[in-house]
Amino acid sequence: MKLQRNIYIALFVFMATAVFNVSCTDDRAEELTSIDYERLFSPIGIEAFVINRTDARLSWKLNKEVASYSLEVFADDSLTFAGTPVRQIDGVTGDQLPFYIRDLDGETQYSVRIKSVTAGDTDSKWSGVYFKTGTENIYLPFEDGDLKATAVTLRWIPGRTLTSITLEPGGITHTVTTAEIAAGSATIEGLTGETTYTATLRNGQKVRGILEFMTLVDLGNAIPVYPEDDFISMLAVAGDGDAFALFPGTYGAGDMFVVNKSIEIKGVYPYDKPVLSGYISLEEGAGLLLKDVTLDGGALQGQGIVFNTADVTYGDLRVENSEIRDFVKGVFYLNVASLVESITFHNNLIYNIQCDGGDFMDSRKGAYNSLTLTNNSIYNSAAGRDLIRYDDASSAFPGMTSTILVDHNTLHGVCNSSSKRLFYVRFKENKITFTNNIVAETAAIFTNQNNTDPSPTFGGNNFFNAPNLFSASGSSSKFYDDSAGSEDPGFVDAANGDFTVTNELLKAKETGDPRWVK
Repeated sequence: MKLQRNIYIALFVFMATAVFNVSCTDDRAEELTSIDYERLFSPIGIEAFVINRTDARLSWKLNKEVASYSLEVFADDSLTFAGTPVRQIDGVTGDQLPFYIRDLDGETQYSVRIKSVTAGDTDSKWSGVYFKTGTENIYLPFEDGDLKATAVTLRWIPGRTLTSITLEPGGITHTVTTAEIAAGSATIEGLTGETTYTATLRNGQKVRGILEFMTLVDLGNAIPVYPEDDFISMLAVAGDGDAFALFPGTYGAGDMFVVNKSIEIKGVYPYDKPVLSGYISLEEGAGLLLKDVTLDGGALQGQGIVFNTADVTYGDLRVENSEIRDFVKGVFYLNVASLVESITFHNNLIYNIQCDGGDFMDSRKGAYNSLTLTNNSIYNSAAGRDLIRYDDASSAFPGMTSTILVDHNTLHGVCNSSSKRLFYVRFKENKITFTNNIVAETAAIFTNQNNTDPSPTFGGNNFFNAPNLFSASGSSSKFYDDSAGSEDPGFVDAANGDFTVTNELLKAKETGDPRWVK
């Protein structure tokens, strides 16, 4: 131990001498205050993000020594930057970041190189990045009358060059004329009613737009219904599999529309929806497709769709491309001990649902195999109640697991209380997926229920002014989505139901109800 102690002492003396020697260096030595480099530093941290299919959003770390930046754009992805650039851009300043390069060709690999420029200094070396643009979409929206049962008029930006339009199914090819290019429209006939087609615009082999649409009801396969008809009586004698095609107008006046067979109720013209004034009573295990219809409660003291028969198994309930509005209690109500095969709400506008005395989608005594909400906009609704209520009736339905999918919806102002939940789910054995949604202006939590799926699937969501959906909020929720963004969607006019997204990043990610991402 004595030897070890002597070694420590010797080391201490050596280090002290070293420090003393350093501190006594010649104080006449010149102080180093700056380093001169032979040229500017190259830009670093370059990121490229494709937005609006054919625009590029570029960003990089700023350098205060740089006055501006020069960019060269090449139609290749090799980062060799060979050949002639397709665009040259000089004088880009830091306050222009992120910088946008607009109207590039679709389905094309690009590389961009950037250098730093300051007068009196040598330009930096180039730094590069590459990306691929998406498929162009030069389509314009349909106008009234463009969609028919056996024909369609397609519209695109006038003057944009096309060579052909192909439609599937059916292998239909239409050669585009010079007159059609100038007009930006072409009519294609010989289609089949109630069929989903994919129409592809092409200039040679390059795709300039892809559009999916469904042709209208072919009245040869449906029962035509007019506002002057007694639709309630027609429903009373309906048979399984009947399809009713409703022409524009109002049907009923706060009535109950009884559906006791598995049927379809569809509007003839999606752009001029018939209005069902009242609510739908599903009975005796019926299934229902409700499509291209407005279901108007007129402030009825109830829900829009009610399951009214106990101890049966209902067929599928599907509500598609419709509007549901002005109900006091909620959208649907399952308060009988019955099983529903599936419940689907797709591509709907749902608004002015007060939820006074009930929750937005409300199951008390029944069960469903699946609940699917996709591509809907829900607003001015359920401010003080829960979005999805599913009470524990699992003892009456042993062995079943319910799946709940909520994807690509826009929810604005719903459940606006820190004690209210998006998922008030108490039914044992449930699996929840919540993805690609915009949720804005709410104090809601996800859930405080032990039976709610403790590990739901999240991804691609954006929460704006919805702090309790993030774990950092410290709320009482059982789970959170830390992966979600918090971008301001920049809705055009949320107060009047226009949720068009102006935020470039959310548009690029196609977050929320697709109808608002343009």
